[in-house]
Amino acid sequence: MVLIAKSHIPSKWLNQRIVIALAFGTIAICTTSCTSSLDLFGGGSKVDRAIATGTVSRGETETALSDEATVRNAVTSVDLAKMAGSPVPWANAATGSAGVVSTIKEARNTGHVCRDFTTTRHSYEGIAMFSGQACLTGSGDWLLTAFDRQ
Repeated sequence: MVLIAKSHIPSKWLNQRIVIALAFGTIAICTTSCTSSLDLFGGGSKVDRAIATGTVSRGETETALSDEATVRNAVTSVDLAKMAGSPVPWANAATGSAGVVSTIKEARNTGHVCRDFTTTRHSYEGIAMFSGQACLTGSGDWLLTAFDRQ
């Protein structure tokens, strides 16, 4: 009796190629669906159209007002006698913005105490320099009368 051995090398090689091809195909589909507009699962209706079109929403205005209030509080709460020209850092946890008030000068304008200041603002929009003014009202509250980007 004669035995003839049959080699399985070609089928092993073929199986390995198929597994590798499937792995690369899976990676390609996952990467494509995460980085492109390919909508495999119908989630396209959940896209925020304001972000997609670049329009300005009311939320950005509220963010700016929140940062202005935070800067006003930093400028008006500092003791100028103790500050002695030192910078005053500020941060707004609600917006993620932060900055440093570099100068504060207090003056009496028409009977009102006002503080003129300059500050930086570090936000998702980048870094910008602002100048502003906060004045003490008759009721004892501080009012931000100017906050201008330089």
